[in-house]
Amino acid sequence: MRTTLEIDEKLLTEVVSLTGEKSKGRAVNKALEDYIQWRAIEGIRALAGKIELVDNWRELEDLELQELKESSDNS
Repeated sequence: MRTTLEIDEKLLTEVVSLTGEKSKGRAVNKALEDYIQWRAIEGIRALAGKIELVDNWRELEDLELQELKESSDNS
């Protein structure tokens, strides 16, 4: 999408340099993607200590493998 924006030239030059992109548009898109990702991570960090996570993926994996074995035995 084509958009006209007033962007500080120094900021734009720095974004192009930091992202390593060859075009200004790609550099701005990369910076926006990174910002969105950063905000999402900050939102997750804000939940630290507020929810309890149970690390039982191994148990779930074992159950899934057992179910697969049982379903193949019944076939």
